[in-house]
Amino acid sequence: MAQLEAAFGVPSSKISIFSGKLFSLVKLALGICLLPFVYSITGAFFNELNLLEGLLKEYFFGGIISFLIIYLFIVEPRLIYNKGQKIIAIVFRFFAPLVKVAPYLLPIYTIILFVAYAIYTLINKSFEPLKYFVFLFGFTIALHLVFSAKSLRLRQGDFLKSNYIFGFSFVYIINIVVLAAGFTFFSANFSFINFCNNSFQIASAVFDAVFRQLFL
Repeated sequence: MAQLEAAFGVPSSKISIFSGKLFSLVKLALGICLLPFVYSITGAFFNELNLLEGLLKEYFFGGIISFLIIYLFIVEPRLIYNKGQKIIAIVFRFFAPLVKVAPYLLPIYTIILFVAYAIYTLINKSFEPLKYFVFLFGFTIALHLVFSAKSLRLRQGDFLKSNYIFGFSFVYIINIVVLAAGFTFFSANFSFINFCNNSFQIASAVFDAVFRQLFL
């Protein structure tokens, strides 16, 4: 910065502010580009989810709704979310680049539940507890997304909300992909390959429609 200041006669603080805002504009553009993928993976996920047994779908949405009722009308379980972030920080403490972003990206409780159910199926082949695990999948993914969104939204110095738009879009995409991958392991009706293919096709259609509107 000192060299730039000497070369152009501009205070380094102003250069820092300008470069920061320029980077925010880049992140805003990338965030807008991610929105079609947010739409496409949501549509593809629900398409696959509709192939599950009706009872499992009810328990999954029941978990999401239960979290929202607790969050909106009873108490905000931020302590649970913070504990999960600390677990991830400990896991990635030897890999510095991921220490700051992994707690937002990875729904740790949902992942733990997937692993717990996989271990359970090795011991007991009964599918009776599956509906309760699915309920908790919905509860924990909602918990992670809500508090990650809130944490990103409250960050200071977020010019044009670029950090929020880009950050939460990316977090949402990763979380739905993790959830889809987990669903594949306990249900033969849920196909991760179809989920990926449908996501790509829907996103391609959106980008194609936008391109045609703008340039043709």
